[in-house]
Amino acid sequence: MDDQTQALAADPALGNPTLGRLAEKLPPHVWFGVSAVFHYLGPAFAVLLFPHVGVLGMAWLRIATAALIFAPLTRPRRTFARADRSTRLLLLAFGACLAVMNCSFYLALDRLPISLVAAIEFVGTIGVAVIGLRSPRNIAALAVAVTGTLLLIDVKWSDDPIGLFWAFLNGVLFVGYILLGHRIAASGAGSGIASLGAAMAIAFIVVLPIGLTDALPAFFTPPLLLAAIGVGICSSVIPYICDQLAMSRLPRASFALMLSLLPVTATLIGVVVLHQIPSFADCLGIAMVVAGVAFHKPASRTRH
Repeated sequence: MDDQTQALAADPALGNPTLGRLAEKLPPHVWFGVSAVFHYLGPAFAVLLFPHVGVLGMAWLRIATAALIFAPLTRPRRTFARADRSTRLLLLAFGACLAVMNCSFYLALDRLPISLVAAIEFVGTIGVAVIGLRSPRNIAALAVAVTGTLLLIDVKWSDDPIGLFWAFLNGVLFVGYILLGHRIAASGAGSGIASLGAAMAIAFIVVLPIGLTDALPAFFTPPLLLAAIGVGICSSVIPYICDQLAMSRLPRASFALMLSLLPVTATLIGVVVLHQIPSFADCLGIAMVVAGVAFHKPASRTRH
């Protein structure tokens, strides 16, 4: 155990042992499932608020909400102060990644269908999975899951170059989120969440001058502010915590493969919330994705 891990483990505010025990008690797939549900609920609500606070204003409110919620729970200043130089650089990189990724994601959603943005985002995760899933069995599982995902995502290309730029930038940064998030989670779930809180504080500093002006109307309209806070909780608190709890137990290639379940959760949410009945192709796609994820065999946690 290195000095940083010892410091985190010694301080409950930095490395919460209760979270560690909870992460170990429940399978990582449970945490991923919760994250996957909120992965689509958050953006769905955010798009509805774009006309009122702007795209970057919504990104600002999302990150600000998460930073304020994490601050008293994880003590980001103390986490950063106790970290060594390499860990500080990691936190800075992760925070900057979160800030720019969230902004580019919303800027892409403002111009492109969510299905296209999701498809572009998924391309990078395939690369992460291919590199790490080294056995023939796992490569076959990935192929089945990808085929199922393509059946689920109704992708229509766009001729909006600006929207595509933001979508591809988001896709690249989402890969960065997986890689950096797994390094953060390597010291355990509790300390990973403490580091996540510090990174979110850094993300807030990055976006502070970018979306503040657009976000100001929300402070004078209580229902709008409450809605924006709800988006922040759904988008950057619950899913990011659940991702850390899953990442602390799963190799990053396995986590990347499980991201193919996101279109499945979107389809199921459509059935439950919007009463959108899936087609036969959708049902086949769901079955293939579930089969691919179930068939793959995760490597040990140390293999990335």
